[in-house]
Amino acid sequence: MTQTSPPPDREQILRAPKVLLHDHLDGGLRPATIVELAAEQGYDLLPATDPGKLGMWFREAADSGSLPRYLETFAHTCAVMQRRDALVRVAAECVEDLAADGVVYAEVRYAPEQHLEDGLTLEQVVEAVNEGFREGERRAAAAGRRIRTGALLTAMRHAARAFEIAELANRYRDRGVVGFDIAGAEAGFPPTRHLDAFEYLKRENNHFTIHAGEAFGLPSIWQALQWCGADRLGHGVRIIDDIEVAEDGSGAVRLGRLAAYVRDKRVPLEMCPTSNLQTGAASSYAEHPIGLLKRLRFRVTVNTDNRLMSGTSMSREFEHLVRAFRYSLDDLQWFTVNAMKSAFIPFDERLAMINEVIKPGYAALRSEWLFPSVAENPS
Repeated sequence: MTQTSPPPDREQILRAPKVLLHDHLDGGLRPATIVELAAEQGYDLLPATDPGKLGMWFREAADSGSLPRYLETFAHTCAVMQRRDALVRVAAECVEDLAADGVVYAEVRYAPEQHLEDGLTLEQVVEAVNEGFREGERRAAAAGRRIRTGALLTAMRHAARAFEIAELANRYRDRGVVGFDIAGAEAGFPPTRHLDAFEYLKRENNHFTIHAGEAFGLPSIWQALQWCGADRLGHGVRIIDDIEVAEDGSGAVRLGRLAAYVRDKRVPLEMCPTSNLQTGAASSYAEHPIGLLKRLRFRVTVNTDNRLMSGTSMSREFEHLVRAFRYSLDDLQWFTVNAMKSAFIPFDERLAMINEVIKPGYAALRSEWLFPSVAENPS
């Protein structure tokens, strides 16, 4: 895109309207909240009880380069999310934090089956999280920030409750739940193990995304799309394995059939740069496939994945990309519009968000360079 203004600074990025499609509720808790909930519930297995040190521990533990090791950190967050009041609090704080970061629309995912240890039912878990999301939206509005939040119900791919969770997502689809997902370690647990859930959702005309192409390669993406019928790909970073870039410096690119299909069909890719670095799916921001995929005009979106484990936010993800690729506000708007186009809410509502919230917000930011501050002591 033609750049008519300087690259955005941190403050402009913070104020830019953002759309988030891939964020895990149990991966975004405030460290202080974990400490307080653990004390209230008698959970004594935290590696640290000082919020600052605990937050650092989560980031260091997640920095292992291994997806299975990364997933181990969730034992502590899930442990303090087994009670209704805790779920309401965590969900409300999640929305507050996203709104404070300039997010105007978010789809936040969680696995109801991981919050049943203290006797809650699946329905009670969903209702508690929904209550928290609505409370968070009210608090954000009171602070002068607007945000809309939908829930994605996740089934764990190594378990056997996917069909049950799919039915749950369908029952609550008009009450705060916008879609379905499967997550967990990919290797050894292909999405085709849960075909009955995906076939059911398709019959019900419901939406779903699938974690695919993160720690495992092209077969995971192929199965998610061609066997399961996913609307979006969670991560999908390994689609780069089906793209050849000429080594002669010409910049010529050849897409394999799967990569061409993903681009031609405008399959949304829920990219999470910092998380991908932590799990070894990419070696640096500058070398992350998102740069090439954007240049090739894949339907790329930018996401946080797990804000606690990655020590990140949507603004930080955009900052990293601006530094790595010299992206402009036009580029950030492109990512944001891509995400809003790919959201699981009705078309007319997506269009209204794009035309009435996102584009005006970026237009206002782009115009600021035309009005430099007046010198303090003009002569």
